[in-house]
Amino acid sequence: MLRLLNPRKSYRHAAPGGRSSSGWFGSMPLRRAVVGFAAAFATAVSPSTGFATGAAAGDTGKSPPTVSAVVELFTSQGCSSCPPADKLFEMYVNRPDIVALSLPVDYWDYLGWKDTLASARNTERQRAYAKARGDGAVYTPQVVVNGMAHAVGSDASQIERQIAKTSMEFARRQVPMRFTRLSSVIVVEAGRAPPDVKIANATIWLAAVQAVAEIEIARGENHGRTIRYFNVVHELSPVGTWNGEPLTIRLAAQSVMMPGKTRYAVLMQEGAAGPIVGAAWLGY
Repeated sequence: MLRLLNPRKSYRHAAPGGRSSSGWFGSMPLRRAVVGFAAAFATAVSPSTGFATGAAAGDTGKSPPTVSAVVELFTSQGCSSCPPADKLFEMYVNRPDIVALSLPVDYWDYLGWKDTLASARNTERQRAYAKARGDGAVYTPQVVVNGMAHAVGSDASQIERQIAKTSMEFARRQVPMRFTRLSSVIVVEAGRAPPDVKIANATIWLAAVQAVAEIEIARGENHGRTIRYFNVVHELSPVGTWNGEPLTIRLAAQSVMMPGKTRYAVLMQEGAAGPIVGAAWLGY
C-alpha cells in the first residue's frame, strides 16, 4: 500500500547526514566556467528599451506565456512514496503557465538502490530552501512552489493551495524574462523590477532539463518497477546576478548546452534559495 495516508508517516523526513559545505557556488568546473563566461559577457540593457531586440531562433514574435508559478519536485527512485508524485507531476509539466522541474535527491541511496538521476546539488538546494523558510522540512516527495512554500508532492490539493497562496506575491514581484538562442549564442534577458518592489540581488540559474526519463529500478523500495520522470534537471548552474535593472547575459551555446534532447530553462530568485522572481523556457 502507498504510505500516503498519514502526513507524518506518508513521506520521508529529515534527510540523513550533514549538509555539504561546498554550497551552490561550489567547486564544480562547469559551474565555474559558466559563471566566469557570464561575468565576462553580461551587458546591461538600456532602461529605455527594456528587452534587447533582434530575431531569435524559435522566436514567433508573440509575447512569451505568462508564468504563474515555478514548481520544483524533490523526489527519489529509492522512496516508495514518490511514484504517485512523479506521476502527478506530469500534470504540472503540461501546464504552459508553470515552469515545472524535477530534482532527484540522493539521500535515500543507502536503502539499496542508487538513484540514477540524483544529484547531491539537488539535495543541497532542498536543504537550502528548508533553511531559508525556517521550518527545516526536508522530505520526499516534496514540492516547493515559487521558492516560498512546500507541499507533499503527491497531494494535488496541497500543491494547488500553495500555488494559490503564493501566486499573488509571485505576480507582484515577477520580473519579465526572455530566454532565446541566436545562432551560437544563448541570450538571457531580464527586465526592470516592478514599481515599488525592492530586490537587493537575485541569482539567475540555467537549468538543463531532460523532458522524460524512464527508469527500470532493480533494487530498493521500488524494485521491479519502471517509473517515468518528467522535466528532470541534470544541471542547475548560476550564470549571473541581477540587481533590479534590465540585464542581458550572452553565453556561448557550446559551453553550456548538453548533447541530446535537452530543454533549457532559466530561473531568477532572491539570493540562492529565496523566492522566485522570474522564469522562462528557452524559445520564449
